[in-house]
Amino acid sequence: MNLATTAALFVVTALMEIAGCFLPALWLQGRAGAWVLLPAAAALAAFVWLLTLHPAASGRVYAAYGGVYVATAVVWLWLVDGVRPSAWDLAGSAIALAGMAVIAWGWQRG
Repeated sequence: MNLATTAALFVVTALMEIAGCFLPALWLQGRAGAWVLLPAAAALAAFVWLLTLHPAASGRVYAAYGGVYVATAVVWLWLVDGVRPSAWDLAGSAIALAGMAVIAWGWQRG
């Protein structure tokens, strides 16, 4: 699996995790009905399944995934929550993605 495919899979995985946590939060805040718990559960199940699709050891996958999760969460902050990311948010995301790239590149060499 090349780095671009790995990164794309991580982005989809992060979206499933964020959606799976965001939907119950909407319900708990009274902003959505209990019906959102079903797609939330499906999203979290998809999140877990997607993490298993990587050929590397699970610890490496989780470590690399963390960087993509950070960047995806910042994009979610902007597009869904309507909060424009600060320069600090963007810098932190870039650093996290660089870490992910180093880990993912290394497991393909290893």
